[in-house]
Amino acid sequence: MQHLDLEVIHQAIDWLAPADGEPSARPIWLCTVLATFGSSPREPGTWLVARADGQHRGSLSGGCVEEDFLARLADGEFTAPAQVIRYGEGGHQGAGIALPCGGILDVLVERFTACDADIAHLEALRAALEGQTPRLRHVMLEGDGARTLQHDSGLGERVEPLKGHAGEACGYQLRVGPVARLLLAGLSPVAEACAAFAVSLGFEVIICEPREEVLADWDARKAPLEGVSLRRELPSRFIAAGGCHAATAVVALTHDP
Repeated sequence: MQHLDLEVIHQAIDWLAPADGEPSARPIWLCTVLATFGSSPREPGTWLVARADGQHRGSLSGGCVEEDFLARLADGEFTAPAQVIRYGEGGHQGAGIALPCGGILDVLVERFTACDADIAHLEALRAALEGQTPRLRHVMLEGDGARTLQHDSGLGERVEPLKGHAGEACGYQLRVGPVARLLLAGLSPVAEACAAFAVSLGFEVIICEPREEVLADWDARKAPLEGVSLRRELPSRFIAAGGCHAATAVVALTHDP
C-alpha cells in the first residue's frame, strides 16, 4: 500500500496513459483542498482524482462532499480547465452540504486530458512525491487554466493564493514534496507496533529485514501489516540504493544497528 497522495497520482496517470500505451479519450479531474475552516478531516494540499463515471481515488472530506462532487461531475458541471468551489457557509448553490460546526472547505478542481503536457505534469508530481525534486505548482484560474512547475526548496505553506491586480486570488501556488516515509530496520513485534502506528499517521512505511529465520516466521503467520512494504534486504543496502529522501525517518529496531 502506498501513501494516499501517491495512490492518487498513480491512478491519475494510469487513467490517462494506461500500460497498454493507448491514451485515454476520457478526461480526469484532480481536486486539491485549498483551505478549511472549522471541522475538517483533510488538510490543505489533499488530493482526490475522479472520472465522470464516478470512479475516484483519494478524498476531500468525510464522504458527503465527495458524493456531491461526483454527482455534479456526472452531470457535466466542471468543464473549465481550473475552478474553485466552496462547501459550507457561502458555498456553491444547490450543494445541499452543511459541514460540521459551520465549517468551510475550498477545493480547486482541475481538468486533465491525455495530452503530452498534462501527462508530463502528473509524472513530475509523482517524481516529487517519490523523493526527487520538490516542486512548486502554479495554477491559474483565468483563461486556459495554465499550469507551471518550478523547482522548490520544500519549505513553506502547501497552499498559497496568487493575487491579481484587484487583490483577489487569480490562481494558487501549491507545494509538492516527498511524502513522509518511515524506514524500520529489523522486523520484530516492536517494529510491527511502530509500523502500524506510523501507517495510521499517514506515513509510507518500509521494513527492511534480511534474516531468513525471521522472514520464515513472518510468512508462516501470514499476517502482513496492512499498508507496510517489507523488503527482504539489509537496510544499509536499501539506503545505499536511494531508499531515503529528505522526508525519511530511519528507526533501528535490531540488536545490531
